[in-house]
Amino acid sequence: MISSPTTLGLLAALLCLSTLGVTSRRYPRTGLMSRDVSPNPCYTMDGQPAECRPDFENAALGRAVEASSTCGAEPENYCKSTPGTEGDTKRTCFLCDAGNSKYRFPAEHLTDVHNPSNVTCWMSKTYNSAQYLSNVTLRLKLNKKYELTYVSLEFCSARPDSMAIYKSDDYGRTWKAFQYYSNDCRAMYNKSARSIVTKANEQEALCTEAFSQIDPLSGARVAFSTLEGRPSSANFDKSPALQDWMTATDIKLVFNKLNPLQDESQGPDDASQNRYFYSLSDFAVGGRCKCNGHASRCVRRKKDGKQACDCQHNTAGRDCETCKDFFQDRPWRRATKDEAHGCVACNCNAHARRCRFNGELYQLSGFRSGGVCLACRHNTDGRHCHYCKVGYYRDKKRRMTDRRACKACGCHSIGSLGKMCNQTNGQCICKEGVVGLTCNRCKQGYIQSKSPVAPCIKKNDYPSTNDRSRYRGMSRGSSDSRRQTSPDDRSAGTYGNAVEADNSETPESSDSCGNCRKRLRRLNLRRFCRRDFALQVKVLSRSTESEWVRFAVQVEQTFGEGRQASYRSAGPSTTTLWVPREDLACKCPKLRLNKRFLLVGAYRPSPDGSRQPGYVVDRRAAVLRWRDKWQKKVKRYLKQEARGRCRRG
Repeated sequence: MISSPTTLGLLAALLCLSTLGVTSRRYPRTGLMSRDVSPNPCYTMDGQPAECRPDFENAALGRAVEASSTCGAEPENYCKSTPGTEGDTKRTCFLCDAGNSKYRFPAEHLTDVHNPSNVTCWMSKTYNSAQYLSNVTLRLKLNKKYELTYVSLEFCSARPDSMAIYKSDDYGRTWKAFQYYSNDCRAMYNKSARSIVTKANEQEALCTEAFSQIDPLSGARVAFSTLEGRPSSANFDKSPALQDWMTATDIKLVFNKLNPLQDESQGPDDASQNRYFYSLSDFAVGGRCKCNGHASRCVRRKKDGKQACDCQHNTAGRDCETCKDFFQDRPWRRATKDEAHGCVACNCNAHARRCRFNGELYQLSGFRSGGVCLACRHNTDGRHCHYCKVGYYRDKKRRMTDRRACKACGCHSIGSLGKMCNQTNGQCICKEGVVGLTCNRCKQGYIQSKSPVAPCIKKNDYPSTNDRSRYRGMSRGSSDSRRQTSPDDRSAGTYGNAVEADNSETPESSDSCGNCRKRLRRLNLRRFCRRDFALQVKVLSRSTESEWVRFAVQVEQTFGEGRQASYRSAGPSTTTLWVPREDLACKCPKLRLNKRFLLVGAYRPSPDGSRQPGYVVDRRAAVLRWRDKWQKKVKRYLKQEARGRCRRG
């Protein structure tokens, strides 16, 4: 016999099932109606995403229940009281023995298939083995998040005086009360039996005194509906608070107090004490596997055997609670009856496989797009991989989604200022006097040189051939030549790495070379004191221009330049050496690429007679292959010069 309040609770649970849409028009049905339903419940007939849910089920069926107390570990007797024919109470005692399949009452009987004609029960230890007010707990592990609609209990014994239902949504780490039952809610749980739920406290557990009577002594059922009396139950899809309230991974029953029997006054004999125990025949939990409206079934994963949703709408996770990789263009949302809220792929023009969501960009776009592509491929860049990266430009003949949409700029390594080009037309940034899409030719009025710094120079700036006799007749120590070249002019040089020129220069006659080789390799205090410059240089490049050979050198040290008796280490800088081809053919001086030399000489005019930057080095200058010993020797000359021992003139 089931009491009237229990019947009302079951009816309320069934009403909640109808509210949640247990029977959905999207689920395939047998018979003729299945022809009008999409094979995939998560999509409509025209392929549009739609809300879908797994089937409603008894989530507790066949699952293990952990009990804190079970009779029969040591054989013991228990007694039941039944009404007698003459209005008295009749006691009948039985055996509980876990070692005997006929007399065992394990917790697994709670979740087996419930057969009213063959009831199987779980039973706790009797009063002899458990204290009168000791708590007895039953824990059901669902091993997956479920949205629960009801919890139903059927008792083999009398209902307890006080009990509570708890739920956990984090696999047992924390617990929240679902419902309290007691004959005295205030005394047992400090809660009022007349509390009501509002939208402000929809996740609050209530206490009721309607299901704690001792009658009937067996067969009574208690049903708890998770949505009954909750204001937002009619608008469940739009109530995150109620969705969290229904979500559970574990259910725990706590029996806090036994109901005293009516004939307890007969005395606490063994037979009386053996009648006090908790016993249930059915523990049912109704609900759906939680998939947030993005799956129609739950399956066991192959990798770990855990139950998970078969996610659709480009969602992922055990509960379809996130979007798949690359489907991050919009924030994840739960599906509703009005909108499926499927995850949308990022717009990366087929050049990226990963992306991330940016909430600020999503708001700035009017809540349309918030995806940011990661690791763009095929030489593309940008939030959507929608333009070419530095060093590439767009091929207008191909679509942006083509993997060959971006072409290399191909800028000439010498004629351009870098690898960057205009991303619209591919025009490289050319040096002065250089033209062409890739800066590969000289423009009109310019001629090509062999310098990587200035590959194209104006024709009127090209070094001219001076009168050799006039050049050689100029005095080394002439004050006019020194006034023509300022220190600032001398410090400026031509930068870059030139290429090797040919060594085809040969002297017109062997007599013209003379004994220049010995003179160039001699250095004494007198010659050092007459110098205008003393430099340690490294030869970088060489190019031939008319009757002159131009060397690009790196100045590593200067020794008292400008007749200043001092020694200093120069920072890395470059300048130019002008050497007559005739002298170079006689190896006067002898300069080699990538070698270091000590230069000691006087200032000469530039090849064209103007004040061009650089130094003129002919057979009159001392050019010595650098050795470590020159460091000490030059420093000694500088000290003697500082003491006034130099004779000039």
